[in-house]
Formats: sequence, structure tokens, C-alpha cells
Amino acid sequence: MVHFPERLSITWIQKMYSHKRLTPSELIEEVIRRADSNADKNIWIEKPSLDFIQKYIDNLPEDSSDCPLWGIPFAIKDNIDLAGVPTTAACPDYSYVPDKSAFVVDRLIAAGAIPVGKTNLDQFATGLVGTRSPYGEVHNALNPEYISGGSSSGSAVSVALGMCAFALGTDTAGSGRVPAMLNTLVGFKPALGSWSTNGVVPACASLDCVTVFSNSLADCTMVNDVAKGYDPDCSWSVLYESKGAQLPDKIFLPQEEPRFFGANKELHRSKWLSAIERIKKLGIPVEYIDYKMFYDAALILYEGAYVAERWADLKDFVESHPGKVFPVTEKILRSGSSEEKTASRLFDDLHKLQYYRHKAKEILEGAVMIMPTAGGTFTRDEVRDNPVETNSLMGLYTNHCNLLNLMAIAVPENTRDRNLPFGITIFGLADNTNLVTETAKRFLQSERELLAVCGLHKKGYPLEYQLLELGAEYIKSTETEKSYKLYKLNTNPIKPGLVRTSEGLGESIEVDLYSIPKDKLGVFMGNVREPLTIGNVELIDGTTVKGFLCEEYAVSDAEDITKIRSYV
Repeated sequence: MVHFPERLSITWIQKMYSHKRLTPSELIEEVIRRADSNADKNIWIEKPSLDFIQKYIDNLPEDSSDCPLWGIPFAIKDNIDLAGVPTTAACPDYSYVPDKSAFVVDRLIAAGAIPVGKTNLDQFATGLVGTRSPYGEVHNALNPEYISGGSSSGSAVSVALGMCAFALGTDTAGSGRVPAMLNTLVGFKPALGSWSTNGVVPACASLDCVTVFSNSLADCTMVNDVAKGYDPDCSWSVLYESKGAQLPDKIFLPQEEPRFFGANKELHRSKWLSAIERIKKLGIPVEYIDYKMFYDAALILYEGAYVAERWADLKDFVESHPGKVFPVTEKILRSGSSEEKTASRLFDDLHKLQYYRHKAKEILEGAVMIMPTAGGTFTRDEVRDNPVETNSLMGLYTNHCNLLNLMAIAVPENTRDRNLPFGITIFGLADNTNLVTETAKRFLQSERELLAVCGLHKKGYPLEYQLLELGAEYIKSTETEKSYKLYKLNTNPIKPGLVRTSEGLGESIEVDLYSIPKDKLGVFMGNVREPLTIGNVELIDGTTVKGFLCEEYAVSDAEDITKIRSYV
């Protein structure tokens, strides 16, 4: 029987396939089971079903050598066409059944990927919250009370809940990045035109991008390698030169501290400050710049005449279907038809924008800029009570991106965060994807893991050097919560054994807490021998960290030293 991980990855699936331990049919069966068990989260508009998936399984070639995504399940935001399956853009009356799939979907299927369903979204891709859909509010994958982020809400949550290895979203003002942060994902937003938008319902056609969510940067990169490419039938398509891996000459950070908001703003602020400290240690020069120019550019998207493009694309449908568009969505779309949105105003905005693009190109040549992906989050109740202001705040650090023709990658500040995650976004010029990707890779590699030790690895004791030589840093001495027992094991040499027991039967055991580079933790774990293992240890403050644990079989002839609460 296959033990499926909580979250799927391309790497894990390919490994299982190569070892003949999993078939595409078995994987899709699990995808369907997971989708059914999460039906209350409003993730899908066209949910996974063998009715339309089976043909893609049947069409997989026996030889997978020319199919880099062979048998990999992916989800599609329901403003992107999949042949034979309705496209609704989260508006039932808008629905149509396309004869052919979107250009990028065709490329992914040709590479062996299996489409498993169409995901819910903020209607007509207008919103950053994931609540603006007649198909229901999409629940956050980690905390259902909170927003999932939008507009690519269902796509992000489908990946975070392990129903696919990656998912397609779209991004005009941040929709491929905000949901990534709120569900602890990587969100890859290519440069304008790098991925064709043929077969995509326009939100703001000159600024729309198709994007990808996954659980790792490597998976996003694999999808990008397949999806990108020139489409002669797409008037927005651009062929960008592929460049080799390269770090930027410098990283720009904002001079003034970004604005944080929501009930958890201090938590998100502290995570931003933590991210800055990691950024400073990446080995890339850091400089500080005034973010105001980027903020001013962002205002053009909704406060200027540019919003008229959304109205131009959808006005005929809205006017001919009264009452069929989500109220807050219709309000935003109609704002593009207001009297002040004149042609003269539009050209004023375009001239301003050209200046900002010119300056951005000067500033970011050979460099990248890093900002919070968002300054916080809200509960779904808070968004329902104040739908416009909350949505606007979620886009404070995203709206400038496509206006300035930048590409971006959103990455988690902590890839293991399953509570109230925070993320950063790395921005670069359209033709500098390599600089952004390498910066994101280095930042993710700098992530550290907290490790609790209770024996001779504690500060000042003989084995501490094994941690220090791997770059570990002592944080503090603390205690576990009160459900652990400590034993002096009958081993050679003698070692302590920490075992979790029922609440009330144990004690708080003294431990030392270290911070160790995530990529070095595996090296350290490789030196741990039975009966010891590395598992999750809960501390007295409720934090869960990695730590030494002991297999229970080894304590049968061991001395119980729990009352002492310490081995050394």
C-alpha cells in the first residue's frame, strides 16, 4: 500500500513511478478521494472525476523519456480553457465549453501532465481574497477561518491540500503570489508574454499572466521549462532568451518599513524582520531604496484609467446579464466606465507608466528587489464585512509588478509554517528570470530548523561540536511540555532517551534549543543511530520543533530518570 505524503511533489511522484511503486491510475484515485473529502472547502468548480481524467491517463505514452511531466496531476484555474470542460470564470452565466485547450495547457498535457479539474476563483479573476465567487468562499488550506488569497484561490489550495503536484493560476495584480503566501507555497509569475495567454479569459489583457503554484521552487522551474515559449497566435507572446544560473549584483530592500495589517500584523512584521536578516547573509550586496515609485506605479492599476481595460473586455456580458455578476465584482468592473476614465486620463497614465518602467529598468538592471508578498491577512468574516479595503491592502506590494513588466517569485519565509504563514516576493526585470530564480533558491536554502537536544549535544558538552561544525547556533535552554519521560538507555555509550507519553504522566524535560541550516539537518540526522530518531518535540510554550526521540522498545531495560528532568 502506498503511503501518500500530505503534499504532493513532482520529485516524489517521479521517484515512485520509477520504482514501480505507483501508477497514474492509483495516484488519480487518491486525488479524487482527497477532493471528495475536502468538498466543503469550495476548491473546485469542475472537481476531479474519472469521467474526464481517464482519457488523459489512457493517452500517456508507454515511454516517458520525452515527457518530463509524465503522469503528474495538475489543476487549472477556471478562467483557463481545458477542451471539453466548461470554462466559467466563476460566473455560471458566462460559461462556455471550449473546443481546444489553452496554449499552456496543451504544452503541459503534451509533456505528460494530467489535468484533474477546474478550480474556483474570485469571479473574472478580480480580487485577491478568494471570497468573491458564487461557488463559495475558498477556505484557506491551513486555517479555514482565514482567506485563501485570490483570485487563484482554488488552485493554491488544491496544491496545499495534496490534490495535485502543481496548479495553474493567473496573475494580473498579485493573484499568483498572494495565495502562495497564505498557503505556504511557491508562486512563480513569469514575465508578461513568456507564457501564452491564448485560451485565458481576460481580466486585463495587456497585463495578464498564467502562473504556477507548487510546493517547491524546483517544481515551479520544471513547469516553467515546459510552459514557456512563443505562441504565434497570441498577440502578447514574447520569446525571451534563456540565460544560465546567475546571482544578481545586488538586492534592493525598502528604506521604510513596509506596512503590516490585520490582527496578526506584529507576527508578520517579526517574520519580515527575520527574512531581512537571512537576506543580509546570502552573500549578495544589499542596498536600500525608496519604494514610493513602485507604490505610485501600482496606483495606476485601479485608481487611474487603466481599470477601463477590464470593463472593455467584459462590458458586453455584464450589460446583457443584469444581476448575474457578483456584486463587488460588478462594482469594480463598472468603475472602469466612470466619466473620469477618459482617453485623455488614460494617456496621462500611460505616460506616467512609461516613466516608471524606464526608471525600474535602470534600477533593477542586474539586480532584484524583495518585498513582503503581503503585509498580513484577514479572516473571511473580516473580508465579508469590509470587502474593498481588505482586498486593496492585500495588493499593496503586488500591484506594481505587471504594470512595470517585472517577473516575480513568491516564496515562504518558513516552508514548514502551517499556522499563519508569511512570504517574500523577489522581483526582477522581464528578461532576468535567472537572477530571480537563483536568489529565491539561495533564500530557501538559508532556512533554518529548530532542533531540541537533551544529551551530550547540549551547550558546553562533548558532542556540541557535531552541531556547531554544521553551522548550528545555540538559541536558548528551555523545556518540553509536560508529557515526556526521560530514560538512561542501556546502550554503549550510554545515551538519554526521550519518549512522549500520555498527558499528565510525564514531566517537562530540560532541553537546549539550536538553530541549524535546513539543508544540514539531513546530514546531522544521518549520524543518528537506533534506538534514537529525530521527530517532533513540543516545547513548554506550545512550539513544535525537531528533536531527539527514542523508540519505545529501547526503554524496557532502561533507568527512568524523568524526575531529574535532565540527563546532564
